[in-house]
Amino acid sequence: MPQTFDLILKNGRVFTPGGIVEADVGVRGGKIAGIGVSGDAGEVIDCTGLMVLPGAIDTQVHFREPGLEHKEDLKSGSRAAVLGGITGVFEMPNTRPNTDSAQALIDKLARARDRMWCEHAFYMGATNANARELAELEMLPGAAGIKVFMGASTGDLLVSEDDVLAEVMKSGRRRVAIHAEDEARMQARMGERVDGDPSSHPVWRDDESAILATRRILKLARAAGRRIHVLHVTTPAELELLSQHKDIASCEVTPQHLTLTGEEAYPALGTYAQMNPPIRSAAHRDGLWRWLNQGVPDVIGSDHAPHTIEEKAKPYPASPSGMPGVQTLLPLMLNHVAEGRLTLERLVDLVSYGPQRLFGLKGKGRIVAGYDADFTVVDLRARWTIGEGWLASRCGWSPFTGMEITGKPMGTIIRGNRVMWDGQLADTAIGTPFRFDETG
Repeated sequence: MPQTFDLILKNGRVFTPGGIVEADVGVRGGKIAGIGVSGDAGEVIDCTGLMVLPGAIDTQVHFREPGLEHKEDLKSGSRAAVLGGITGVFEMPNTRPNTDSAQALIDKLARARDRMWCEHAFYMGATNANARELAELEMLPGAAGIKVFMGASTGDLLVSEDDVLAEVMKSGRRRVAIHAEDEARMQARMGERVDGDPSSHPVWRDDESAILATRRILKLARAAGRRIHVLHVTTPAELELLSQHKDIASCEVTPQHLTLTGEEAYPALGTYAQMNPPIRSAAHRDGLWRWLNQGVPDVIGSDHAPHTIEEKAKPYPASPSGMPGVQTLLPLMLNHVAEGRLTLERLVDLVSYGPQRLFGLKGKGRIVAGYDADFTVVDLRARWTIGEGWLASRCGWSPFTGMEITGKPMGTIIRGNRVMWDGQLADTAIGTPFRFDETG
């Protein structure tokens, strides 16, 4: 008898663990029911000329809710995500109030229900006060794990002293995400900032501030036997060091640091190029690519950190650091594929396989029978220009507006539901919390 499915993706090229195949994919009950199927379905999506990838996951976003909704909120940020082909996000704890308690996490999950368009989990922020509670907090449903700001944060979320960091490393067992900039060095170098000159930002927050913090956290993690994940790495020296500690340390690079250079970005964009850690030189960017092609970075994260145009227009250093990126992550990286800087296979490892493998995501990140039916459908040949009208982030801008690129997300499908197709969103938001192997 012919099989029946809820959904069939027809006529596409499908990225499977065994390679790229031309096959129809059947979905039933929100799960992948088969690859290379035939039969009837309640919905058929024609993917002729398109590539069907595993759902792309952005493991570092700041959606600003609660407390900073004038910049972004969970609804607008997740709309931007799915419009850019992203099926799930890990959201960061530096909101107002911080996400540093069970009650704060419960509140975020409640806010996300029926409002977030993509799958989601929320990082718990480590503080001087909660270091001994983190083993319990990291195991709560909906928690992505623990996030540590060694520098570049304010108030309770800044954990810069080694004795507290050691306590954090001892409390729990999940992989800890690290913002590695050395707070003491940055405080000592504040005089390097030049009023009105954002190109002094990487002079102030120099290479040494990054490598110092990375060395410190590796030593503490090694002593505690704890796995860490170093976020938004910006220097080749850090990647070389991290390559010697892959048994305990994974790491992330961002599309911004792989695409922009200080020599061009600061004159062209001014404070809109300002982020932490900074956009650095072309030599730094090229060094990141060398280590990316050595396989050292494990994931690509956007570090989506929106601020309003009015805030970014303030003169440096009064201007805030951060830029939006969740919607442009995949387009930028597809363009790098088109221009030969990395293979499609490596990209899928960075945005799908890598997040699933590092963080133990249940049923995500692969096109495999029995996994959730999460797909990112792309047109690898589409040439288009990133325009303001396409952007969904509440901040209303991108450093990449006007950039002509090759490769476009055409569809975002989550648990068999078409949430975005050809720039059009579905009627309702269906995002649910990620589930993790380590939290049961």
